[in-house]
Amino acid sequence: MAKIKVYSTKTCPYCIMAKNWLRDKKIKFEDFDVGTDRKKAEEMIEKSGQVRVPVIEIDGEIISGFDQGRIEEALKKSKNQSSYETKKI
Repeated sequence: MAKIKVYSTKTCPYCIMAKNWLRDKKIKFEDFDVGTDRKKAEEMIEKSGQVRVPVIEIDGEIISGFDQGRIEEALKKSKNQSSYETKKI
């Protein structure tokens, strides 16, 4: 399974949408609240160069914002998530 980290805040609507989308797909991820965890905020900025959230890391690939298409592509590329398929509704 892909290693996924979500750097987010509790009040960010795009963070909530991204995490709900991952949960709906039954994709496990680690969630870090950068609004309360300064070390994780610094880690996020160092990795992404971004101060906006969400920042999503999938097996080392950094995605800024809730970009569903990029998330799907990163999951498909992940050698550990090879069974991932998106279902269009």
